[in-house]
Amino acid sequence: MAIAPVALCFLLWDAYAIANKHWYFDKQQIIGLFGPLNIPLEEYLFFIVIPLAAIMTIEAVRNVKKHWIIGDEK
Repeated sequence: MAIAPVALCFLLWDAYAIANKHWYFDKQQIIGLFGPLNIPLEEYLFFIVIPLAAIMTIEAVRNVKKHWIIGDEK
């Protein structure tokens, strides 16, 4: 759930940029499925997969390096 507010902000930013022709997605480089705001499926998946991969990487390193303190330990 922590990803949702940040993803929403960036998806709105994407929608604005696409609508104003600041950037586009090459039709040959995407699947062709579009979600709300005319944003490709890959972009929605990006905002889910990348943060989760980062969180899982941090947790994996913390598991291996027990002395690694990032501030949320009790």
